[in-house]
Amino acid sequence: MKLYPLFADLSRRAVLVVGGGPVAERKVAALLGAQAQVTVNAPTLTPQLRRWVADGRVAHRHESFRESWLDRVWLVVAATPDVELNRLIATFAELRRIFVNVVDDAALSSFHVPAVVDRSPLTIAISSGGEAPMLARLVRERLEGLLDHSLGALATLAAGLRKRIRARHPDMAARRRFYENLFTGPVAGLLRQGRPEAARQAVEVTLLAPPEAPTGSVVLVGAGPGDPGLLTLRALRALNEADVILHDRLVSAEVLELARRDAERIEVGKQAGHHHTSQDAIHDLLLQHARAGRRVVRLKGGDPFVFGRGGEELEFLRAHAVPYEVVPGITAAVACAAYAGVPLTHRHHAQSVCLVTAHGQSPDQSPDWALLAQERQTLAVYMGVAELGALQAGLLAHGRASATPFALIENGSRPEQRVVTGTLGNLVERAAFHAVRSPALLLLGEVAALAPSLAWFGQPPLGATVHAFRAQERPPPTPDVLAALHRAG
Repeated sequence: MKLYPLFADLSRRAVLVVGGGPVAERKVAALLGAQAQVTVNAPTLTPQLRRWVADGRVAHRHESFRESWLDRVWLVVAATPDVELNRLIATFAELRRIFVNVVDDAALSSFHVPAVVDRSPLTIAISSGGEAPMLARLVRERLEGLLDHSLGALATLAAGLRKRIRARHPDMAARRRFYENLFTGPVAGLLRQGRPEAARQAVEVTLLAPPEAPTGSVVLVGAGPGDPGLLTLRALRALNEADVILHDRLVSAEVLELARRDAERIEVGKQAGHHHTSQDAIHDLLLQHARAGRRVVRLKGGDPFVFGRGGEELEFLRAHAVPYEVVPGITAAVACAAYAGVPLTHRHHAQSVCLVTAHGQSPDQSPDWALLAQERQTLAVYMGVAELGALQAGLLAHGRASATPFALIENGSRPEQRVVTGTLGNLVERAAFHAVRSPALLLLGEVAALAPSLAWFGQPPLGATVHAFRAQERPPPTPDVLAALHRAG
């Protein structure tokens, strides 16, 4: 985040606006709305600025700008067509540690005037850091249509009751539930209908009602592979309702940023060979917080029910009579394949998909190699970076062609996504050459040959031949693979 969001109280504080044209007029209008004491410095003024001066709402200086005029101001706005004058004003303001906005010059500005959605006292400001003001205005226009004008009255009503609400609900979780009901329940509906008196009566009834004992619960939420845009609406709602979030190590920071700011976050991540928190300890945390009346989100990468131990956690919650629900997420195989341009199924190449994990197999649980080695199916291998050698050997030993294409997707759906392509015969060497690290998902099958031509996200696949490979070590591709490559261009 380049800028620190800030709402400034300018009431009865001096602000200088240098410039007297239409842009300066717009700036002055906003400042007057904030009850600032505005002085305009310009030889000529727009008709509206002249009216404000005549009414005594704005002070006016005709003479040329002087540095001494910054002695007592809190903010200054440079809105003149003179580039050098604007630069001079910005320099003097910087020396005096006064925030300055230079219109249409983000580099000289120490604060930016945002696009505003006004539902006073609720105010929403949108800024592009001065880089794309038209985009900020477009976002504002969209928000204007989404946010009902009754929100201002609702905020005013809540502000007037704040002390009584705190006294009635000293517990933070109980108070949060009261506010959520206030902002989304019948009171908000009455205000939307233009019935403020009925809304106030409804609030009084709710305040006088005995507080309900908090009921804890758990929501298992799939966070997807990393791109926050892949969260479902229900997942986003759960994150904003949570009192506590128990999240895996691989849940992206961008996803966690969408959660409610005051929710307690507890990392319970596991990594191959390094279990920071055991599964039993996770169970204990779920039970502890739920029994304390908190709403718990168990946030898992991908989908909770695809190699996520979601079933084990639900069994534990059910055994201890803890209410729960599940919000599915986009699992890594689906998301990573899509972001790498690899269709999991294709009528010419793959009629089935097999999801398999290479991690956590005990010695007496060897994979069904005959099943995994079948042709015309796509293998999606989770948590397999450390087991690529065993996977390659097992598949080759059971008849899977060494020329079978693969796509190894590291950090799928994230900005740092990398895709390494090759064939089963050089899988281990390609992965080592490109230093592939977890988290990575392996897609193996004829469809992986389409990755170079269908890729659309991030950098192109890393499919260049590694010089260390000798030609005789690379088996010729099968006719099916040649046909797939030809169709893919």
